[in-house]
Amino acid sequence: MKRNCGKTSSSLWPRRIPAIVLVLAALLAGCSDQEVSSPPKSDATAVAQPLSPAEFAQVIDSGDRFVLNVHTPGEGSLPGTDGAIPFDEIENRVSELPRDRATPLALYCRTGRMSRDAAKTLATLGYTDVVELRGGMVAWQADGRRLLAPGS
Repeated sequence: MKRNCGKTSSSLWPRRIPAIVLVLAALLAGCSDQEVSSPPKSDATAVAQPLSPAEFAQVIDSGDRFVLNVHTPGEGSLPGTDGAIPFDEIENRVSELPRDRATPLALYCRTGRMSRDAAKTLATLGYTDVVELRGGMVAWQADGRRLLAPGS
């Protein structure tokens, strides 16, 4: 039994167009910029909760968290800061942090990038209760809050 029955492969081409269009549509849908839900990552987003300046101020005022400035170089600090360790020196200076890895920590830096990196490092060191100032000291000041001068 012959399959093409005298038809050339070019005459089969129109029949394949719908299938090709469907495959291309599926491929393009995978390239869209719409966010796809995925399981939580085991990085800072799962460990450090980002807080607005108002929420972060409440955290500082409560006195329940160890407040850590992780910005480098020092460009000031927030009132109520307990310590300052540059984000890229945390592993080497872990002795300056609370020994109890369940101690609640509150991190901040100038814009938020360094505190996110610090949160990842702290997670690998076993710290489990970390919040960070979303937008850093820039957002803090934009919210009308004051910074202490470097060295204060």
